[in-house]
Amino acid sequence: MSSLWKKIWMYALLILGAVISIYPLIYMLMTALKPMTLLFEFPPKFLPSEMTFNNFRDAWVSQNFAQYLFNSIMVTLVSFAFIFLFSSMLAFAYSRFEFRGKKLSFAILMGGLVIPSLTLLIPQFILIRQLGMFDSRWGLIVVYAAGAIPFTTFLLKGFFDSISRDIDESVEMEGGNAWTLFASIIIPLSKPAFVPATIFNALTVWEEFPWALTIINDPAKRTLPIALANFQGQYTTQWGIVFAGSLIAILPIILLFLLLQRYFIAGITAGAIKG
Repeated sequence: MSSLWKKIWMYALLILGAVISIYPLIYMLMTALKPMTLLFEFPPKFLPSEMTFNNFRDAWVSQNFAQYLFNSIMVTLVSFAFIFLFSSMLAFAYSRFEFRGKKLSFAILMGGLVIPSLTLLIPQFILIRQLGMFDSRWGLIVVYAAGAIPFTTFLLKGFFDSISRDIDESVEMEGGNAWTLFASIIIPLSKPAFVPATIFNALTVWEEFPWALTIINDPAKRTLPIALANFQGQYTTQWGIVFAGSLIAILPIILLFLLLQRYFIAGITAGAIKG
């Protein structure tokens, strides 16, 4: 009987946690479906008595929203390409090779995980301006990729370490080299590790606001967080449009997670298990 009550409590807590987690999204959707005249009705109603999709239409056609969406997609994809390339090679080197200064260099790299990103805003601004990347998408991509490399390297190295070294010997006996091992064996076997890295990095780049606001002046090069901020006026804010735009903005991340969710937990835990 005690086992039954434990299961009941467990499922009750899981359901409660799910409701708490999903409630903000449902509230955003209900607000986005309300006409402007019903946003501040009293007493407030969770379910709108009258629904409209005008807020989604207005969000899409105003503030150059489609261009901002394209910019966010491009910046996220290119950033992740650089993150994947450099982090995977770094993780492979730290996992499979012994060289002078290995522990020290890895400790320095991991030190990047404990530095708050906002404290780097000014030196990053000076560096990007000196590199001629001010007010360009490359100024976003370079900083986003550099900021994500330490965490991604740490995650991938843990997974690479769990792959048996017997595979290395087999590749060597077949006449392969380090590149063969990396490109043909390690990377294909490590697909589960790239799933959490993809989700975390995509979410970080997608929602980043301070650096995008600092480095980009040209409205045609801005990303989605800037578009959402522009929906909020100094004196009045059309909350229906704000929530509609927010839902459009988070839809790609939700779809990405739904597509990769079955690999997510496996990828998170795999690196902690040694082969």
